[in-house]
Parts: sequence; structure tokens; C-alpha cells
Amino acid sequence: MNIKKIAGAALNQTPIDWENNTNNIKAAIEAARSNGVDILLLPELCITGYGCEDLFLSDWLYEKAFEVLVGLLPYSDGMAISVGIPIKLNGVNYNTACVIKDRQILGFTAKQFLANDGVHYEHRWFKPWPKGQKTTLFTPIGEYPFGDIQYTIEGVSVGFEICEDAWHESDRPGIRLAEQGVHLILNPSASHFSFGKTELREKDVVVNASRRFDCVYLYANLLGNEAGRIVYDGEIMIASKGVLLKKNKRLSFENFNLIFDEIDFDTLVSTSSPKNADFSDKNEEFPAALALALFDYMRKSRSKGFVLSLSGGADSSCCAVMVSEMVKRGLSELGSEHFITKAGVQALFADKNLSSLCYEDIMPLLLTTVYQWAANSGWDTFDSAQGLAKDLSAKFYSWRIDKEVASYTDTIEVCLQRKLSWDTDDVALQNIQARSRAPIVWMLANIKNALLLTTSNRSEGDVGYATMDGDTCGSIAPIAGVEKVFVQQWLRWAQVHLGYEGLTFVNALTPTAELRPADKAQTDEKDLMPYTILAEIEREAIRFWHSPREVFMNIKKKQLCNDEQLKQYIHKFYRMWSRNQWKRERIAPSFLLDDFNVDPRTWCRFPILSGGFEEELKSL
Repeated sequence: MNIKKIAGAALNQTPIDWENNTNNIKAAIEAARSNGVDILLLPELCITGYGCEDLFLSDWLYEKAFEVLVGLLPYSDGMAISVGIPIKLNGVNYNTACVIKDRQILGFTAKQFLANDGVHYEHRWFKPWPKGQKTTLFTPIGEYPFGDIQYTIEGVSVGFEICEDAWHESDRPGIRLAEQGVHLILNPSASHFSFGKTELREKDVVVNASRRFDCVYLYANLLGNEAGRIVYDGEIMIASKGVLLKKNKRLSFENFNLIFDEIDFDTLVSTSSPKNADFSDKNEEFPAALALALFDYMRKSRSKGFVLSLSGGADSSCCAVMVSEMVKRGLSELGSEHFITKAGVQALFADKNLSSLCYEDIMPLLLTTVYQWAANSGWDTFDSAQGLAKDLSAKFYSWRIDKEVASYTDTIEVCLQRKLSWDTDDVALQNIQARSRAPIVWMLANIKNALLLTTSNRSEGDVGYATMDGDTCGSIAPIAGVEKVFVQQWLRWAQVHLGYEGLTFVNALTPTAELRPADKAQTDEKDLMPYTILAEIEREAIRFWHSPREVFMNIKKKQLCNDEQLKQYIHKFYRMWSRNQWKRERIAPSFLLDDFNVDPRTWCRFPILSGGFEEELKSL
């Protein structure tokens, strides 16, 4: 019997953080060694980090990465290890997996298909390797096989599909590997998180491939918020002949995860039982992904917590709950001392015994909330904000901004020599209230060396329903990747399933900006349109890039409103979408969470100036 123990490791890496990245790699290797692993798979580009972006256009990065690789050779005694590394060959950049064993480099397999959609821009930095071609890489320490390379490791034939390679079903490398009788396919990945993506990976990339190619398939992804906008879920899977053998629980707060299994490579049968304890749906994935994203963003930016202008509405409440989830999940997995130390916030608890601290001790120092009263604010939203802050054990302040608003207004009225009124100056009078809140809450965040959270959601980003330098000010926009309808639904779910009774207040409120006087009866949906219809238009118009006429015909079938009203909503959407690209360009960095986004850096590029769909809208 040819029994080998194989393992995949998910690593929480950071671009060009050589010490962190190397330490995580070494820790994963030692954990694998202590469990008797023979073949270990590490994620794509794990030495440099996947998110180096235009640093991949340099020369020095490749030299440093190879230096790190050489330093890892002594750790490969008795174990074959796949390490993700960028390599420059004859002046051309390639994304490769290098196999090392017994202090030797066995070769470099180069990626054949490059991701170039949505968040990915690999064609800017790398070249795809032609299938079937091999050459020699000359390095200062030796000459090595390079290209479309397979390996024989202690009687096991091993080949690679590197991330995007496996998503090209009709021409993926696994087809040729199966023809060559490969026993084990390794897939080192940097596959971004999005809702429900794990189901596609498990079914199409891993399980079906192991059946189709009659092999064992091992997949290992990056972990955490690596470079700011992208979250990696750290998924590891092992499958054989169409059966999932092992799968980890994703979105861990640890530096690495390790999953291993013993395989008899004569029969491709596992010697252990399946293990699967993952999240079951979008409602569970959402807080898990955001909690980890916020934790990594905070610690990697060397910030000391979060400040939030808590309006009492759905969006700011959702952001507050996510910080709570960050603390709860981090404490549950790491314990208080490790959580605080890893977060880099020990100074906040200088006189405390870190190992004895609980959630209620930590939250007031990591989340500071502020309710900023204006003349048009109401007691309902104040009660909502204060009640939620109390439920979360967050620090809560409230203050008035009437003097600031009056000062700006008086200055403009003197300049213009007229009084401002809601009949003639509606937008300006709304915006000055939102903007007047920004300087002082920024000041608080600066004093605390904390991240100021921006509360815009994707629906607001679509139509520019936000005040630049007002409610859009901040360091990070946690929920800018999800639509308002989902935020509202999730808050109701969280109240019931996560036990946040403080959400009772916000879940009972009608969404409103509270920027007009009470007698104007302002609501978000009156200003815009029903959020359910906005979400439908957004998906048709932006996710699938349909024309206004196609959007109308597709939504019309759902009978959400009468045809004339729907046409008016579509006109309004495209008009506001076209005018507000400049706002989307300026929204704080956000996380990609859904299968699309309107952030110009991570999914949706649109011209700042355009014809605004005038001809297309006439066809309605």
C-alpha cells in the first residue's frame, strides 16, 4: 500500500510583509511535520502575498521572493512542499508553484490561465504559460525545470491547477493531467470570498474534478483581509473520486489553518472520516467575513479600534454589530490575551490582566459611537442608537451640531445676501448637516488612532444617495459591497439568531436621512424608490450590463409595480447612476462580498463623464 498523508494550509499573508509571511509558512510546515504530513500545499503567491499589484512590475520583488524561497529549503526535510512564488524568466513575469523537498528545488509549475475579471487584473502583471511547454530556469543556486511540469513524489504522480486554471472547464490543465495518469492534483489559490462561492468551488473545482480526473484533489486558499479590499476565506478541501473527504471551517482568525488526510494512492481511498463544519448560508457568511475583514484591516493598518457616527439607522447599526461580531468571534477562537496581542491594541489595556478580560471589558475600548444631533434629528433614532450601543457594550457619546450648521448657513446667507430656504436650497441644506458632522468625528478618530467607519451601502453607491465629505467620510466602508435590502433583512435575522436585542429599535424604524424638517416626512424610499425595486434594477443594469430597455423587460415580468412607474424608476436610476460615478470613485475602500460591486477598484469601472444613457432611455 502506498499510503501518504497530504495536507493543505491556508495562510493569512500580507503583501511584502516578508517576516509575517515567512513565519506563517514556517509555522504551517512545522504543524504539518508534527502530524506526519508527506505532501503539503500552500496557497498561491504566499511568499509575496497575492495583492502586491504593480509591485509585480518591479525586479527587486522577484529577487527578494527567491531569497525567501531559498531560506525555506532547510524546512523541507522529509516533506514535499508547494510554495506560491512569482518568477521572472527571460524578463517575463510568471505566477508559479514551486515544489521543494529535502532541501532541494524540484521545479516550477507556471499558471496557464490568468484571472482578469472583476477584482483580478493578473494580465497587467503576468503572462500565461502555454500548455504543454517546458523549459529551464537558471538561478544563482542551480537550474530547474520550469513550465507545464508534473512531479513524482515517493511514487505519487503530482500535477497542478493554479486557481484560475481550474475555472476553465473545457481546457483546464486537469484534463491533460488525467490523460497522463496523475494521482494527485494540487490547487494553490488566491480566490476571493463572495457569498455562496464555496458551493461552486466544492462542486465544480474540487469534487467533480476528482471524479472526472479519477484522482485525489487538494485545494488550499489564502486567508483573511490580505491587502485591504479583498477577503480570502482560507478554504481547504480534499476530495477523491467524487467524494469530499475533508473541508475546514472558513474565515478563521488564526494565522494559518491546516487540514490533512491519509490517502492510499494505490486505491485513492481515504483512511479517515469526512469533516465539515462550515457556514451554511449567506446570513452566516456575512458576519464571519466582515468580522475577519475588520480585524485584519485594523491590525494591519496599526489602528487602535473603530469610531462610528451611529445614526440609529440600519446602515450604521449594521457596522456597529459587525465590530461586535469581530470581538466575539475573535475571543471565541483566540482567547482574550491572544486576541488583544494579535490585534496590536495591548496599550489600551496596559493596566489589565489580558487573559482575564471579557467581551464587556474590550468593546468600550475598541468601538466608540457618537450620535450627532441636528435640528432635524428625532428621538426615535437617538433611542435606537443609544439602545444599540448599550446592548453592544460600546462607548456612546452624543452632541449637537446646530451651532456648526448655523455658522455655515449664516456665512453663505451673508455672502449671497439672501436667506436660504427649503424650497430653493433643499440639497444644500441637507448636505451641510451631514458635512458638519464630519470634522468632529474625524477629530475623535484621530485622537484615538482609530478607524472611522463609513456606513454607505451599495444601493446608495448606485445612485449617489450620500453626502461627499459627510456620511461618506471615513477610513473603511464595511458594507458598501451589499445592497440595502440585504442589510435590512440581515439585521432582522441577527436580532433573532445572534441575540442582538438592541436591534429591536432600528428594525422598527423606517429608513430616513433625517436631513429635512419633520413636516417634510422624509424617507429614503420616497427620495429614491422602493429598495426592492432598486436592487432589481441594479442587478440587471450593473451586474449584467443590460440596456435600459432590457432592464425594463426583465423586471416587468416580476410585476413589482405598474409599467409607467417602473419606467420612471429606471429613468431615475440611470440618471443618478451616470451623474454620480465621481462619488463612487471617492467612497472609502470597501470589501468585495457579493458576486459584484460598484467600487471602481474591485469590480465596476464606469466613465465619470458620459452621455448618461439618453438615447437608450428614449427607447423606453
